[in-house]
Amino acid sequence: MNFHLDQVQSFCANQRWFSEKGHDVHVDAMATSAWLSDEGVWPAVRIGFVYCAGPPGAENAIRVYQLPLSYRRTPPENLGHALVGDWEEPDLGDTKVWVYDALHDKEATPYWLDALTHGRTLTGLEFHPVHAPERTIVVPENAQSLVLTVEQSNTSLVFGDTALLKVFRRLEPGSNPGVEIESALTEAGSELVPEVLGTARGSWPRAGGGTDSGDLGMMTAFQKNATDGWSYATTSVRDLYAEADLHAEEVGGDFAGESHRLGAATAQVHAELAKALGTDIWEPTQMVEHAAAMKRRLDKAVAAIPELGEFAVGLTRAFDALAAYDVPVTVQRIHGDFHLGQVLRTITGWKLIDFEGEPAKSLIERRALDTPIKDIAGMLRSFDYAARSLLADHRGDQQIAYRAAEWANRNRNAFCDGYAEVAGTDPRDQGVLLSAFLADKVIYETLYEARNRPTWLPIPLAAAAQLSSS
Repeated sequence: MNFHLDQVQSFCANQRWFSEKGHDVHVDAMATSAWLSDEGVWPAVRIGFVYCAGPPGAENAIRVYQLPLSYRRTPPENLGHALVGDWEEPDLGDTKVWVYDALHDKEATPYWLDALTHGRTLTGLEFHPVHAPERTIVVPENAQSLVLTVEQSNTSLVFGDTALLKVFRRLEPGSNPGVEIESALTEAGSELVPEVLGTARGSWPRAGGGTDSGDLGMMTAFQKNATDGWSYATTSVRDLYAEADLHAEEVGGDFAGESHRLGAATAQVHAELAKALGTDIWEPTQMVEHAAAMKRRLDKAVAAIPELGEFAVGLTRAFDALAAYDVPVTVQRIHGDFHLGQVLRTITGWKLIDFEGEPAKSLIERRALDTPIKDIAGMLRSFDYAARSLLADHRGDQQIAYRAAEWANRNRNAFCDGYAEVAGTDPRDQGVLLSAFLADKVIYETLYEARNRPTWLPIPLAAAAQLSSS
């Protein structure tokens, strides 16, 4: 291994977006793109493509990560946290350079802004402005970038207070569902997603020969003065807990009105997606296949978390009912990973964000058609999480526990009411579908909490108990 690959490996292993955790990781190679910067200009900027092996048994044996690079002749004082390494770079005259993650280098990021704004094309790189029906947003060319710290699997930068650039870290060949869906909604004139301003696409060498291509990033309108749904909802829960003798509707921070509006916005986006990207039908035989997959996930979870075992029979009943469901189900593109953290309350109302789907799933799975009931189930579970995530501070207080359940039920019903008013059909009337997708979501949550947040494991276990007895 070349010396600089050791440095690249060490840097990547310490980044939150590098998902190769829990197994031995070796960076095997790094390829680079054409230069975004002009010859002789410093910092020199291009994109690195980092290759490493996935975990044993992974579907894709070699995984590729995007690592934008800025090269400097001398190390600046304020970029130590973003230092990838230092080495001699033949493409820059065999002189020693200090190499940084370019997304943290404010002198490097203007190249992305310029390319996306003007639609530049370089060898292996394409930057495309998205032309909305009524474009009103203009990003200043001198806007400074700021890296957001909340991103987990990708990296997002804000330019001024106008635009947000999301750079995808783990790359897969093909169309990223977030780019595909949000661009389609923008071009259709939707006001319920942040306006897409531009997209970046690139090509990189395929391990073993050939070339792959896919989406590298997307720039959208930045939603300044917005509050994410999780923060907004949990503030309401805290208000309720502070007034433990009051019902949810009696507290000043009652959230039900917002939940109702969020349900209506969700139904509108589902309708816009169906119109823009089409629909299909799941026949009863496909329901049998989905039910079988859900049962397999349940078996896997029970093997890992024995506490879930006592609810397995009840949860299996939901999947058996799905397998016996003989009504064709309309499917379409959906959000795929819908919860309160994926919505923003702006001054004009709710907006839905991050349509990339579940990060752990393959690109093919994330782009597949599915039932909108899956999104609804995800949001209903999120209301339960918002109510119960704060119970640790009130352990043993039955009054607070009762209020938590009351808040969750009130907001779940308000969300469904809002959805039904726009969609014309009430998701609660599709009990077989809703119960199965709720149970499947709880199984996913149980595995996740056991591995990552054991103190939160009681939240999905309580939901499993409730679902298995209903």
